Amino acid sequence: MKHSKSLNVLKTAKGQIEASIRMIEDERYCIDISKQLLATIALLKKAHTQILKTHLETCVRDAAYSNNTSEIETKIKELEEVIEYINKPL
Repeated sequence: MKHSKSLNVLKTAKGQIEASIRMIEDERYCIDISKQLLATIALLKKAHTQILKTHLETCVRDAAYSNNTSEIETKIKELEEVIEYINKPL
């Protein structure tokens, strides 16, 4: 499976989200909850980076080697949309 590393990271993040929910339900200290959430965010960013790297190494590379101009343009447009979303103000 080409996304197995990302899947493992996401499963860890899922556990951290569940821990954050329990912390809130248990009315734990705000800073402790914040730190737990920041750790989760870091894992989500890591998984996202891994997914994009795999996309570049497989889907984009395949499109480039195919010499199919339409497919290449589609892959570039998809990446542009992701980059635009990442840079979108909160």
